[in-house]
Amino acid sequence: MLKIRLSMGGVRKRPVYKIVIADSRYPRDGKFIEKIGSYNPLLPKDKKERIKVEAERVKYWMSKGAQPTLRVSRILGEVQIMPMPKPGNNPQKAVPKKERKKEGEEPKAEAKKEEPKKEEPKVEAKKEEPKKEEPKAEAKKEEPKKEEPKA
Repeated sequence: MLKIRLSMGGVRKRPVYKIVIADSRYPRDGKFIEKIGSYNPLLPKDKKERIKVEAERVKYWMSKGAQPTLRVSRILGEVQIMPMPKPGNNPQKAVPKKERKKEGEEPKAEAKKEEPKKEEPKVEAKKEEPKKEEPKAEAKKEEPKKEEPKA
């Protein structure tokens, strides 16, 4: 199957991509059939040099059955060669990773909590201990107040 995809070039931390027609079985940076454009992600979005594409060749290869990858279809959508693809639905993307893991584990944790009911009182006992520490802090605050009127 033919794919329209990106082939990576450039040097470390300065990537430059070629937009190529390649067989899907070939490696990403390996053998390709034809180079039809280039993409430089480091340039600002308003510059012409960021995306260079031969529109006629893209249309030709798409008529032959070449399928663009998701990233290439977005690039071609920016250049208005083909319609922009619909944005994906990833509701977990806005949630921090730590909370994602917790949400995934909650059903399992709830099942475990229901079985051993003895663990719950231990949690309550731990909550009481910090309350004992708070009055000590309040007592320390009161002592300096007593010293101030003497001075």
